[in-house]
Amino acid sequence: MSQNFDVVVIGAGPGGYVAAIRAAQLGLSTACIEKESRLGGTCLRVGCIPSKALLESSERYIEARDHLQEHGVQTKGVTLDLAAMLARKDSIVQGLTDGVAHLLKKNGVARFSGHGALKGRGEDGMYSVAIAGEAGEDTITAKNVILATGSRVADLPGVERSGDRIGGSTEALSYPDVPKHLVVIGAGVIGLELGSVWARLGSKVTVLEYSDRCLPMMDAAIGREAKKIFKRQGLTLKFGVRVTGASVKGKKCTVEAEGHEPITCDRVLVAVGRAPYTDGLGLETVGIETDDRGRIPVDDHLQTSSPGIFAIGDVVKGAMLAHKAEEEGIAVAERLATGWGHVDYDAIPNVIYTDPEIATVGKTSAELKDAGVPIKEGSFPFRANGRARALGQTDGLVKIIAHAETDRVLGVHMIGPRVGELIVEAAMAMSFGASSEDIARVCHAHPTLHEVVKEAALAVDGRAIHM
Repeated sequence: MSQNFDVVVIGAGPGGYVAAIRAAQLGLSTACIEKESRLGGTCLRVGCIPSKALLESSERYIEARDHLQEHGVQTKGVTLDLAAMLARKDSIVQGLTDGVAHLLKKNGVARFSGHGALKGRGEDGMYSVAIAGEAGEDTITAKNVILATGSRVADLPGVERSGDRIGGSTEALSYPDVPKHLVVIGAGVIGLELGSVWARLGSKVTVLEYSDRCLPMMDAAIGREAKKIFKRQGLTLKFGVRVTGASVKGKKCTVEAEGHEPITCDRVLVAVGRAPYTDGLGLETVGIETDDRGRIPVDDHLQTSSPGIFAIGDVVKGAMLAHKAEEEGIAVAERLATGWGHVDYDAIPNVIYTDPEIATVGKTSAELKDAGVPIKEGSFPFRANGRARALGQTDGLVKIIAHAETDRVLGVHMIGPRVGELIVEAAMAMSFGASSEDIARVCHAHPTLHEVVKEAALAVDGRAIHM
């Protein structure tokens, strides 16, 4: 088989399939190669979507069991049906993966199943891409190639994976029963989200973190608040812990850490981050070398050292976020078709879907101070918000950081009810170069959670109304 395309995308995760759809919309003949039978990448199949389904279900379970009585709703005999909960999660994933396949077809994207790899560049300037599938190997050619192969779970030296006893996020999404004791290695996004799920469902959860504080990548104020809340919810958080090994004996696991007594538990979730997936891509055939972290170097337009080959998402520098990959995919597709594409990296939000949620966009106070940027800050707690009180969810706060001289918003950090939805206001404000005064002057509906954002903006100048 020999087919020629304007664009070939390797990988059908959030960045890949979005890039393929946008390229096709812009009139470019486009193909998308994916080795997994279900499209959508790690995020949709075994990451963002299934984890959010379990987070929602586990929150509903706790709400019905422990909190509906506060609203005058009497419940008795609330029990957990784990099999039904997992089935709901799987059904959601199946529906969305089917939806991605439909979108590719609807937009005229040629879909190829198999492992895609570069096979050099011909004298005509076209790149050859091999597709190794169940029926053998085929080759297609393209003027441009977008590498969107995503990432894999990072390994931890001394910790050997062993089925669902010692595993990563994929295994933790489908434990067949509730572990009596779950040890989570890593207090990042994945560790806290999935640790929260199993804690709600009845596990004793111990989180071991190498850093000396909770959520080290977030603003310190948010980390401190999160630590208090998670401890109150029953998670055991241990910081400054260097895990050196984990092993399985029978149905029990043992986790060893430097300077600490071994911990015996039922399962171990290794959540120490993710690593770029660039294995077997044939990068060497076109002269591309990865950096010391396994990432593919790109320029400001996401082009690699080989003209016409671009890389996006988890295989390049920056936050490993699905929506970042999507924006990069669209930017590359639009650049190929129109000559212009852009991603505003200063306004990419990040959300952790614990209870309460955590959301952030822009720089932290520490980052700005280290860079010598003069700042002023304002914060406002959810406990002083009428809508939060009506919801019965008053933990958390919103913090806004602005330039001390220009008042331009440089960072917004939140922990509280539904802040994953609130953060877009901050991201939009920053994208348009807004000041804290601009946010404060916008009329916010009452009673809403969004009023906390307005009050935090007012607090930047020391004039919050309701505190």
